[in-house]
Amino acid sequence: MGLGAMLVLPQFLKAAETEKYKWPVGFQTFPIRDKVAKDFPGTMKMMADMGYQLVEMCYPKGYASSGFGPLVDVKPADIRKMIGDAGLYCPSCHFGIGDLRDNFDECMEYAHGLGLTQIVCPGLDPPGTKISEYKEAADKFNKIAEKVKSAGMRTGLHNHQKEFAMLDGELIYDAIMGALDGNLVKMQFQTEVITLGYRASTYFTKYPGRFISAHLSDWTADKKQVPVGQGVIDWKEFFAAAKTGGVKNFFVEMNLENFKDSASYIHGLLG
Repeated sequence: MGLGAMLVLPQFLKAAETEKYKWPVGFQTFPIRDKVAKDFPGTMKMMADMGYQLVEMCYPKGYASSGFGPLVDVKPADIRKMIGDAGLYCPSCHFGIGDLRDNFDECMEYAHGLGLTQIVCPGLDPPGTKISEYKEAADKFNKIAEKVKSAGMRTGLHNHQKEFAMLDGELIYDAIMGALDGNLVKMQFQTEVITLGYRASTYFTKYPGRFISAHLSDWTADKKQVPVGQGVIDWKEFFAAAKTGGVKNFFVEMNLENFKDSASYIHGLLG
């Protein structure tokens, strides 16, 4: 069985794309938000031409101050059409914890308009002074995830480096995993934590079936970002373990200059 066997190619991708690439590879819009905001359809086509099939958005209203402001007044159905016109599909979008907590119905209306299947939160918002506060925040997030499930979608939680720190003698990430309901909340693993010495494959294996997606980036031993396949991460190990973890989608999240070579490497590996 090939490394790509855990992936399911969306049926709505254009036939030409399914012939050109065997397995879908995605990208997260945040690193190229300046281009996304200035020329959305052109940027989608540019990324498709680089070898991408999936896109992960950021909720424009919640990310308006981070560069997505020009998209706030664009209807999600129109964004969905522009994505589709480029031969791409958007299964996932980041929504901040504040928006999910305080503006849930508005978020779900946007999500349905965009045709999402996955709602991903970029992180919890505890003060971070006690491990118990992270556990309490995770428990509250379970309740949000219940509402997302009722709305017909799945919930994901993204990590950053802060979750891979020790607090009160416990790794914050492990504490969060213990407090989350694995049937309601799946994780989106960010491989950048390799710079702290943590491998995604370790957690895919430790928590089987607990993941929905991953953000991919690669790094040298001296913590310089390089295209996927040119750094220290063992990608064969990563994709094999991702199957155990339950990962459904992979989104490259890197500087613009690293996107094209990353897509080429991943397609070559999964092919």
